[in-house]
Amino acid sequence: MKICIVGAGAIGGWFAAHVGQQLGAEVQLSALARGATLAALRQHGLRMDTVAGERISVPILASDKPQDLAQPDLIVVAVKGPALAAVAPNVKALLGPQTRVLVAMNGVPWWFFNGLQGPCLGLQLQSVDPEGAIAAAIPAERVIGSVVHASCSSPEPGLVKHVMGMGLILGDPAGGRPAHITELVALLGRAGFNATVSERIQKDIWYKLWGNMTMNPISALTGATCDRILDDDLVRGFVTAVMLEASAIGAAIGCAVDQTPQERHAVTRKLGAFKTSMLQDVEASRPLELNALVASVREIGQQIGLATPYTDAMLGLTRLMAQTRGLV
Repeated sequence: MKICIVGAGAIGGWFAAHVGQQLGAEVQLSALARGATLAALRQHGLRMDTVAGERISVPILASDKPQDLAQPDLIVVAVKGPALAAVAPNVKALLGPQTRVLVAMNGVPWWFFNGLQGPCLGLQLQSVDPEGAIAAAIPAERVIGSVVHASCSSPEPGLVKHVMGMGLILGDPAGGRPAHITELVALLGRAGFNATVSERIQKDIWYKLWGNMTMNPISALTGATCDRILDDDLVRGFVTAVMLEASAIGAAIGCAVDQTPQERHAVTRKLGAFKTSMLQDVEASRPLELNALVASVREIGQQIGLATPYTDAMLGLTRLMAQTRGLV
C-alpha cells in the first residue's frame, strides 16, 4: 500500500513512524515536504522518540514535487488549518483514480456538512474554505474523516516526540461502514493504533472540538496549561459558557454531545499540566488554527440562528492577540 504524508510534523510523523515500523514491507511511505523538513527526511529518514524513550527511524521517500510521489493509495493530510489552502493543489496533483485522503486535522473541516443531514446539509463554511478552492481540489467523496487522540510534538524538522495516546477514529463523510474504511482500520490496528470505525464521524469531530475549542484559545491568550485554566473559577466558568453554546449548536445539527461541561472538565484534568497545540504554536510564532476551531462554530451558530456571545468574545480576543503578534 502506497501512503503519502502531507504534513510530516507532529501528527503526520507519528502516523507514518508507527506504520513504517510495524508494517514494514506492507507499505511504501512517502512524504511531500519542503525546506528543513525535506532535508531532514532525506538525510535521516523519519525519526520518532517513542513513549518508552526509544528513538526509531523509518525510511521514507521525500520530495517537494507531487509528480515524484503521484497516485498513492492513501494520502494523509496532517497540516495545520492555515496551511491547508496552500497545499490543497498539491494534494490534488497526487490523486489517482482510487486515492483516498485521510484528513487528520483539528476543528471543523471543509467537508463537514457533506452527508450530514439537518439544517446545514451541503453548507460551505466561509470561515474554513471561503473560495471553495479546498473542496474543489479535494472532493468530499475522496475523504476519510478522522479524529486523533494522541499527544505529539515536533522538536525539530523530521523528528517527532510521541507523548501519549494511540487513538484513531475513522469514518466516511456520508456515514455508514464502507469497506474501504473497515479495511483501513484493520490495517492500522496491525500497526498498533487503537483504530475504530465511526458510522457518523462528524459527531466524533464535534465532540473533540467541544473540548479543545476552549482550551486552545485560552491557553494561547494566557500562556497557561490546561490544569491552571481549570483551576481558576472565573476562567472555568467562561469555558463552561462557551461549551454550552457549542453543545446547543451540536444538538441542532445532529451532533449532540452526551456529556456536561463539568464531566468534560474532569476528563481534561486527567491530562495534568498539558500544553495545547495552539499554545505551542504561539510559542513557536506559527499561525493559529482559529478558523476551524472557533470561527466555524460561530458561523454555524449564525446559520441556524443561535447566538454565541461567549464564543464571539473568545474568538475576538484571540484573533486580536494573533494579529498584534503577527500569527495570522
